[in-house]
Amino acid sequence: MITTLLLSCLMMAGLFLMLLAAVGFIQDKRLFTSAPEDVQAVILPKEERFPGAHAVGWGMMALALAMMGGAFVLGGADGVKNGFTFWGFFLRFLTMLLLLKAYDILFFDLYLLCHSGFFPYFYPETKDHVGPHQFGFNRKSHLIQIALCPAVSAVPAGICLFF
Repeated sequence: MITTLLLSCLMMAGLFLMLLAAVGFIQDKRLFTSAPEDVQAVILPKEERFPGAHAVGWGMMALALAMMGGAFVLGGADGVKNGFTFWGFFLRFLTMLLLLKAYDILFFDLYLLCHSGFFPYFYPETKDHVGPHQFGFNRKSHLIQIALCPAVSAVPAGICLFF
């Protein structure tokens, strides 16, 4: 269980790194499709913060994806080493995904979007559009993603059985 929690934290760190790369360095409006529509509407095109900022951001994005994918690979490898059954793998991957989704809802949506100055720091034009009234704007998307977690967990769990 400790390994599963540590791997979940690795995925959470990767998700935050991905957000920081997109918002702080890459700053391409196409990466903000999950933001509230009124926030998307007021975001203005940005110049590169400093020479090479976009390259740094894409490097951070690649690292974030590697961290998140690596957590699944490490979780699978550890499960193979410890003789997990399908259900052991399935529960590990499901737990990791559900904890990641909880982190997304509580930290990204509730804290960063609604109660911190994270987005207005990078995009001052969003200051009047972010706040507690935004919490739950993507409720349907979250529910769909939560409903898909068992199926998404079953795929790597089945793959791990071949090793």
